[in-house]
Amino acid sequence: MNEIHFYNRRTQLLSMMEDGVAIITSAPIQTRSNDTEFPYRQNSDFYYLCGFKEDNSILVLTKTAESIRTYLFVEAYNAEHALWNGARLGVEGSRERFSVDEVHDIASYKEMMQEILREHINLYIDLYNDSPRLSEAKNAAQTLHSMRGVKRHVRAIHDVTYLVRSLRLIKTPEEIDMIKKAISITTQAHHEAMRVCKSGMKEYQLQAAMNYVFLSNGASAEAYGSIVAGGNNANTLHYVDNRDDLRDGDLVLIDAACEWELYASDITRTFPINGKFSGAQCEVYNAVLDVQLKVIDSIKPGVKRDWLQRYSEELLCDALITLGVLHGERQALMDAKEHKKYAPHGIGHWMGLDVHDPCPYVDESGESLAFEAGMVMTIEPGLYFRADDESVPERYRGIGIRIEDNILVTENGYENLSAMIAKSVEEIEGMCNQL
Repeated sequence: MNEIHFYNRRTQLLSMMEDGVAIITSAPIQTRSNDTEFPYRQNSDFYYLCGFKEDNSILVLTKTAESIRTYLFVEAYNAEHALWNGARLGVEGSRERFSVDEVHDIASYKEMMQEILREHINLYIDLYNDSPRLSEAKNAAQTLHSMRGVKRHVRAIHDVTYLVRSLRLIKTPEEIDMIKKAISITTQAHHEAMRVCKSGMKEYQLQAAMNYVFLSNGASAEAYGSIVAGGNNANTLHYVDNRDDLRDGDLVLIDAACEWELYASDITRTFPINGKFSGAQCEVYNAVLDVQLKVIDSIKPGVKRDWLQRYSEELLCDALITLGVLHGERQALMDAKEHKKYAPHGIGHWMGLDVHDPCPYVDESGESLAFEAGMVMTIEPGLYFRADDESVPERYRGIGIRIEDNILVTENGYENLSAMIAKSVEEIEGMCNQL
């Protein structure tokens, strides 16, 4: 992404701040076991504002009535680190690469922080981050507060993440292109899974087939832990063991996707292992699909997400009545939350730099946000009938179905960014039986 985009985001954040200092830290390295680490993945808020992917780095923004200034603290080039782990950009490389006012060695951060905070009355940090770097900033602010001769000092600490994530809610065309790229690779992976799936395989073999598509197309990683759930395993919503056999006559629910340049996709498809839906499977599948299509078709600017949730629950409750799983009048069943036993999760979530983008769902008064052009969310209704649930008609027991697409709100309605992935019964059966 062009450096101008990161510069513009910082400018937007500064416009939302009062006189003060904002500090955003990189993600820490996470230990996997003993002396090995998980593959590094940058803090999304930090990346959103500067595009820097290295660990042990800090972005500092300052604002007064007269001026604004941006500092980037990075780890200096180290020959031994370069030998073992690859070269870092270092201070000089970062000065050339990033459009910030000053770049400094991270080793100078603690010493410089007191001077940077001087004469500012607001400090903006992640209030829920226990990073030592943020503690150092708070300590520096307290030191200034107690020093003689300092007339203005930090008097209030604010949550910078709310401001950053409010900005992240509306995607730019460049961000949408990143999401589309992730979805295009994920499309290939889901179609490959449908083509190669057969009874007798292991769930992890389908996961491996998808991961091969992700990595061979340049995606950095799965966007989240893949769910490959055959048969009754689909009724465990966050099933990630992926170790069981895929059995003839069962469905397999795959909730898996990749990320591209840190931007996520999030797709679920459910299809028959043997390539042919049974009558009962088809009934439940089409019921879920009908709900999904109606919910997606209702998306447009001005619609509120809490209304969309209620609407989806009404449709799912109607589907459960039609299937003979629930009996009675819809409103009474919903008041008693009877439908929640079979449709327990929400209709969708924001998506972007995080697969579950932590952007606000309500405004500052607590009211549900209305959709605006540029928002991206998932729509993922599901029905889940456990094999041991005798309250469900026997023919449906063991069936779990979720269908998930990624939807962009546009000026006049919506765009289904993942519409190219096989979804109807006919499309899925055709893909499953493709030679």
